[in-house]
Amino acid sequence: MSTVNPRRWWALVVLAAAQFMVIMDTSIIGVALPEMQKDLGFSQSELQWIFNAYVIVFGGLLLLGGRLSDLVGARKIFVSGWAVMIAGSVVAAAAQTAWVEIVGRAVQGVGGALIAPSAMTLLMMLFMHDPKELGKAMALYGAAAPAGGTAGVFLGGVFTEWVSWQWVFIIYIPIGLATLAATKLLPNVESRRGSVDILGAVAVTAGLALAVFAVVRAPEVGWGATATILELVGAAVLLILFFVIQKSIREPLMPLSVWRVPRLGSANLAMTLLGAAWIPMWYFLNLYLQQVLGYGAFESGAALLPMTVLLMIFMTAITARLMMKVGAKPLIAGGLLVLAAGLVWLAAVEPTGTFLVDVLPASLVAALGMSLAYIPTMMSAMANAPQEQAGLASGIVNTTYNVGSALGLAALTAVAMSQGADQLGNLPKLTEGFSSAFIGAAIIAAVGGVLTLLVMKSDKTVAAEAAAAAPQGEKVSV
Repeated sequence: MSTVNPRRWWALVVLAAAQFMVIMDTSIIGVALPEMQKDLGFSQSELQWIFNAYVIVFGGLLLLGGRLSDLVGARKIFVSGWAVMIAGSVVAAAAQTAWVEIVGRAVQGVGGALIAPSAMTLLMMLFMHDPKELGKAMALYGAAAPAGGTAGVFLGGVFTEWVSWQWVFIIYIPIGLATLAATKLLPNVESRRGSVDILGAVAVTAGLALAVFAVVRAPEVGWGATATILELVGAAVLLILFFVIQKSIREPLMPLSVWRVPRLGSANLAMTLLGAAWIPMWYFLNLYLQQVLGYGAFESGAALLPMTVLLMIFMTAITARLMMKVGAKPLIAGGLLVLAAGLVWLAAVEPTGTFLVDVLPASLVAALGMSLAYIPTMMSAMANAPQEQAGLASGIVNTTYNVGSALGLAALTAVAMSQGADQLGNLPKLTEGFSSAFIGAAIIAAVGGVLTLLVMKSDKTVAAEAAAAAPQGEKVSV
């Protein structure tokens, strides 16, 4: 029996701060996008690369981050991740051209890919001794995500409106240094022997990046163009190569046997579709507020606060309790379907709309769906993984969310541009383009809800299978 860490709740504060910052890194740029577009010369379709440069590298390297966390030690990888995140923030803040900005965002993605799985591994180690404490810790850790989103949209608006957009990156430097100073509260984890599958990491990251690149460029060069076809085929080859490597080497980045963990596959499918619906909604809602309704950066950030506050309240105070009563599957499926309903409502936005009528009620419904689904999906993906694969399971579920986010945003940007979202100044066409993206996201969320109902095992089924597989007399918690 492992010793209970007396400083575990203080350590949770550090880990939650890390989650807060990683999520804030995706939200803080949202309201700054139009200003960055003007200063750095991004086109309307290229603008998504400020977001996707981070998300692709983050998602592509999360498996490597999880593997390094298990081998080198979660605390060491956590510290290394923050050092890289700070370096990326310096580059992004100093950027004078679009390409340098993209490089800075990619470096931040590397840091995030080291931070996220190591933080989750440390959390599981600190609280695995008590399922009730683990549930409470996961709820607080999960709530740091919408809190980071809330702070991000607010601070992004404040900095962009009254200082400069560069401050959305500069803010990471002092906060990152403070987090590094507090890592002494975290448990020290010994390294263990093993090799690192660098080739697999390169294959999966390159495959994902090439797939997103192809989808982003397709509306301009044509879906049937030779370049698009070759890019998509190349992405498929790289991803197939990744799975071949995983099957053939002794210590793969992602041992395929991990997919035998109960509910890991269905939870990651749900997480992929959740990301593919939620992130495009957030992205296009920002653009609608600023480019159609004419909001400034601060006003746009303030307009998103009710949605993110609702997320934080539900994740901390309600979702965990509901999960104890009804189980994960109903919340995941129901949350995705509620998100779909909110997105359908958002699709009714008008060129002459208002925040109170066109944005607020629909965004709150969408946020309710997200708050119901996110934590149960995360816990379902990790709850049954053995401790030695905790970093891997965390890396996989974070990867699927970010891969879904990147591919969903790329695909729905293509849809939006084809329907007029590239026609700046033409408010009816802009609105039509954004509305089509909301409809596409709603379809993705609805498919996720239905598939969860069809393929995910119930809590009772998982508990029965775990009990049957356990040695006689051994107590099993799921």
